[in-house]
Amino acid sequence: MKNEPLVSNQEAESFAQLRQAIVAPLEAAPVVPRRCVLEDQIIWGRSPVRLDLAGGWTDTPPYCIEHGGRVVNLAVNLNGQPPIQVFARPIESHELVMRSIDLGVGERLTSYDDVANFMKLGSGFSIARAAFALAGFHPRFNGAVYGSLEEQLRAMGGGLEISLLAAVPKGSGLGTSSILASTLLSTLSDFCGLGWTYEDVFRRTLALEQLLTSGGGWQDQIGGLEHGVKMIETAPGLEQNPVVRWLPERLFSGDYANGMLMLYYTGITRVAHNILGEIVRHMFTGHEATLESLDQVKRNAVFINDAIQRQDWAAFATGIGRSWELNQRLDPATNPPAIRELLGTIQGELASAKLLGAGGGGYMLMLAKDLDAAHAIRRQLKDYPVNTRARFVDISISQTGVQITRS
Repeated sequence: MKNEPLVSNQEAESFAQLRQAIVAPLEAAPVVPRRCVLEDQIIWGRSPVRLDLAGGWTDTPPYCIEHGGRVVNLAVNLNGQPPIQVFARPIESHELVMRSIDLGVGERLTSYDDVANFMKLGSGFSIARAAFALAGFHPRFNGAVYGSLEEQLRAMGGGLEISLLAAVPKGSGLGTSSILASTLLSTLSDFCGLGWTYEDVFRRTLALEQLLTSGGGWQDQIGGLEHGVKMIETAPGLEQNPVVRWLPERLFSGDYANGMLMLYYTGITRVAHNILGEIVRHMFTGHEATLESLDQVKRNAVFINDAIQRQDWAAFATGIGRSWELNQRLDPATNPPAIRELLGTIQGELASAKLLGAGGGGYMLMLAKDLDAAHAIRRQLKDYPVNTRARFVDISISQTGVQITRS
């Protein structure tokens, strides 16, 4: 017990070194934003969310740095719309204005200290602050070419207002935070003439999450940036370079999408931050059971990839069930009593199911045994919803991934 402070300090140092390794290359390559829109133009960014099918956690540093990551996921629109949206427009005042459409709040940044205050308590704009910094609105990332934010915005010809919309609940398990970050960074790149590629946005999203000390892997932003159904792999190494291989879409369209394959919002949310920290700690310390489970998670991604390639519904359902089992092995709390009770009411009609996301978030992917079983599941959960927020949500595969357009 007397060694606990030493262990705690070593863990903190390990997390700090990981953050610095990911952020330092961006500090060494400063960017200076400029206004690349007309005075009445709006830049509009929108992205799908991702459904993680297999391989989650293997994309998370330090595991992916040491062993490489392998994930299968797909990008989907909800009820016919990309649910993550960002609007950016120029303003005359020398400030950065942030508005949240879904939260109904707003804030103004008038100094570099305001921008750097990523962890401001009670703010819904930590992601926006970090994104502004990475886009060069802070001396840490712009080479300190300006003495103040006001001086920088005067040189730009005015300020910038962003409006954010995340049309899914917090803690939903659909990668919302990372996808919002990558959509915002993509939008700022267009507005500010930064010319970032998908790979640039990918790396900056990883760095953004490190700035927020939330950690996290790379599958969420790739899931939203890139369209369709895909397997994503990286090799071991500090510089993660995802290779995307697209998969057939038959098991996610026709009679399958919103038929035998259903997305259900349980109304029960759980933010992944605490469990993320615990599992990453196990990665750092070489926790044997965790590393063995992660190796099995990676192998299961290959199994699901093959099932999708063969368009084998039964094997696909087996793989989804295995994903759910492995998630619970990594974190038993990912299957709380309310979820177990929900699953118990429809168990006879299910081929398999899993909560989506690292933290056992609010959305559940359900695979029915057949179409009749799917109809029975829908009747049961519509007639007897688990709470007043629970509902089915229609999905459609995104054929575009992130889109950036201007008025």
